[in-house]
Amino acid sequence: MTSLILHAQAKRSAKPRPELEPGYTVRVHERIKEGEKERVQVFEGLIISVHRGHSQTDRSFTVRRVASGVGVERVFPLLSPTIEKIDVKKVAKVRRAKLNFLRGRSGKSARLSERFTSSDEFAVAVAKEEAPAVEGEIASEAEVK
Repeated sequence: MTSLILHAQAKRSAKPRPELEPGYTVRVHERIKEGEKERVQVFEGLIISVHRGHSQTDRSFTVRRVASGVGVERVFPLLSPTIEKIDVKKVAKVRRAKLNFLRGRSGKSARLSERFTSSDEFAVAVAKEEAPAVEGEIASEAEVK
């Protein structure tokens, strides 16, 4: 019974986010509070894994980038209130659910081939991937009411 209540609360608190997959290069805009001031910091990198939990609030994704020759990874909860927005910059062609093998690679061997060749194809693909998530939330809200 409690899991049903938690799932209902998770659906109500869900924010519209793009559907994220491994192989996407994203820019995560995160609010950071330093003392009295707040600012937005951008973390841009490749999504190497997506964790899909039991409910929407359990979802998280891992973003990896190389800064000054050192690999940096961050795990972001998908529905975190500190995340302002998530921009999908590139979509790569991948054949695995987890891209952990990229940790041991550097240079050209760490590159992934892009799935699209023109910006028009990319815009259509991102629009298709964002649309089902929004429609699914609207349908689930109608079921709850």
